[in-house]
Amino acid sequence: MKTNLLSINADAKTSKGNTGYLTGILYLTPAGQAGLKNLCPRASDGCKAACLYTAGRGKFTKVQQARIKKTKYLFEDRESFIDVLKSDIRILIRQAKEKGLKAAVRLNGTSDYPFHRLIDFEAFKNVQFYDYTKITQKALDFANGKLAKNYYIVFSRSENNWNECLKVLKAGGNVAAVFKNELPLTYNRFPVLDGDQNDSRFLDEQGCIIGLKAKGYAKKDKSGFVI
Repeated sequence: MKTNLLSINADAKTSKGNTGYLTGILYLTPAGQAGLKNLCPRASDGCKAACLYTAGRGKFTKVQQARIKKTKYLFEDRESFIDVLKSDIRILIRQAKEKGLKAAVRLNGTSDYPFHRLIDFEAFKNVQFYDYTKITQKALDFANGKLAKNYYIVFSRSENNWNECLKVLKAGGNVAAVFKNELPLTYNRFPVLDGDQNDSRFLDEQGCIIGLKAKGYAKKDKSGFVI
């Protein structure tokens, strides 16, 4: 199977904000969608209900089918999938250079899969990799400098993991949190940054809350996932 796995500047968030990066994102199926393996093992009930999997272009059937196809490809022929993914990253690097930009890659656009164990990120020394995760140890490993130097992690708050959020924040990492209305200046004494301005999280100040406004199904959240 030959396919384009990365979506390059294909959504509003990655294409807005003059950060100097050309961004490629891999979108797979999260939390057991379409009967496939759960790629978000730590997703809470509130997270699943508010998931942005069907937001934006994701609401279109063809887009969802493409994501299902990619996910099946990953588990049916993982070696080939990783080879194609690496090829896509090299193409992104060339495109970014032609545009006078730097390359950024987010491999978990709608998933939380351990790609860092399958790909040597530091072999792509000119690429900034980044992800959001709900896996506490992964976020702590990043905060403590145990992951690839060009791999940036943001921990994600849910309705039931604030103690884990505190561990990450105290270690110097950042935590993404969804707010129902306007973003506050601080949350639980931590400064709040506007995460909707762009998706270049690796440019953020550390030890902060990355505030995101509720979108789609999240606007109706009653679980506590949305603050």
